[in-house]
Amino acid sequence: MTTSLGVSFTDDVLEARVQAGVDRVETRLQAAVNRDERFVAEIASHLLNAGGKRFRPLLTLLAAEFGDPARDEVVEAATVVELTHLATLYHDDVMDEAPKRRGAQSANARWDNSLAILAGDYLFALASDIVADLGPEAVHIQARTFSRLVRGQIHETLGPAEGGDPLRHYLGVVADKTGSLIAASALMGARESGASDEVQAALGEYGERIGSAFQLADDVLDVAADSETSGKTPGTDLREGVLTLPTLIAIGSTDPADARLRELLATPLTDDDEHAEALALLRAHPAMDEARAHVQAEADAARALLDKLPDVPAREALRALCDVVANRLT
Repeated sequence: MTTSLGVSFTDDVLEARVQAGVDRVETRLQAAVNRDERFVAEIASHLLNAGGKRFRPLLTLLAAEFGDPARDEVVEAATVVELTHLATLYHDDVMDEAPKRRGAQSANARWDNSLAILAGDYLFALASDIVADLGPEAVHIQARTFSRLVRGQIHETLGPAEGGDPLRHYLGVVADKTGSLIAASALMGARESGASDEVQAALGEYGERIGSAFQLADDVLDVAADSETSGKTPGTDLREGVLTLPTLIAIGSTDPADARLRELLATPLTDDDEHAEALALLRAHPAMDEARAHVQAEADAARALLDKLPDVPAREALRALCDVVANRLT
């Protein structure tokens, strides 16, 4: 099986087991969101039915391979992390005033901000109800993860403190908003399968590293990729004035030759000519190679953590995720 992230499984037994697990999680998700009255179910299932990579449940299932993957608690844990992820998407779309999500109309655009926020809250309540049956430690993991998700959103909204390092601030936001839930996905899969404490710790850190690496790779691709290969409009973050890894590195340059680029990056680039100029300057800037090196370092750190794990087929699948990060940037 090749996932939507391009991960290939070379072990047929592992492939079949993970696919069966993904199918069970999908069924569990539908049952969770469709159990209430019609309208509540409709708005709660809106983004679920729009599709998605289901990366977090997949990681939970792979992490469970280091214990007993057949435990029912593994599917419950995978359902929890995906419901939590979906909840954050509803809230993110309100914060960003996004009109679309996964190619469909966002909940806030289809209904309104208040209902979108309530739908996100409802999904988190569903996740909390399920995680409560997994025991106090699972509840702690869920609560701490959600705390980091909210903290990351607050820090992103406020921006770096006066005199603070904008790049360090941004990397912290990425770790909290993206890395934390992916770390929890791997940690909970390992925990609910009965894996050892050492394996749980390694997989949790692996998830944090690989999650941040994927987000930072997206930052690079937003600048470097063309629309024909990526399927996305290049420079979207530039146009919206969103500062990401390569732009923050470029802004930090003290080279007088970069004065024009720093000037362009100081504001949203709504003018097409200025947007094109900034995109060309940034693509040719050393900041791009520095950003790629940072992503590669995160992927390499994630890969190194796998050496602490037992040599089972799932370890190779997790290693393949590290290769996916690197291959996306070439």
